[in-house]
Amino acid sequence: MTLAAAAGTAPQGFLSPTGVEIAFLLVGLVTFGAAVVTVTTRQLVHAALWLVVALGGLAVEYLLLTAEFIAWVQVLIYVGSVIVLLLFGLMLTRAPIGRSPDADSGNRPVALAVAVAAAAALVWVVVDAFRTTWIDLDGAPAGSTDVMGASLFQHWVLPFEALSVLLLAALVGAIVLSRRTKAGARAGTKAGTPGDAEGDR
Repeated sequence: MTLAAAAGTAPQGFLSPTGVEIAFLLVGLVTFGAAVVTVTTRQLVHAALWLVVALGGLAVEYLLLTAEFIAWVQVLIYVGSVIVLLLFGLMLTRAPIGRSPDADSGNRPVALAVAVAAAAALVWVVVDAFRTTWIDLDGAPAGSTDVMGASLFQHWVLPFEALSVLLLAALVGAIVLSRRTKAGARAGTKAGTPGDAEGDR
């Protein structure tokens, strides 16, 4: 990433967007719509599938930013692994497939306010940090395996490992909840058997 002035090119403006910028905006709108549907639908399986669309849109955005390695990592890890893990957890916990009234806690206004505040803070930080920075599409790729590998294992090792532990904890928790449900069902069946026998007598 280089500054436009340092590269000796004319500064780009919002009134003369390129084809890549238009595609980036359109894919971003689709991704945003999929994310909104993900958190507003009452069907858990549909939420997981819409999350696939949102994460796939992010992968396309990375491709448009010439970060091919990050795009494929997004597809392989998030779309290919995290979604499968999420669906696996839904099956283990016997989550309802259809519409679930329990998925709506009634705190949508508070959640909406928090989401808008978080989004506004994130956009302000990103715009303020990269206000005069432009991506040189003709220069060296910034998302190659060499650059990303060096950055990941030098500066982001601890968050990377923490995320793996978090995913493992989620999988173990789903298994524990599934076993408790089965144990409770068996206990209820055994408790009801003597009463049924006495009623038959």
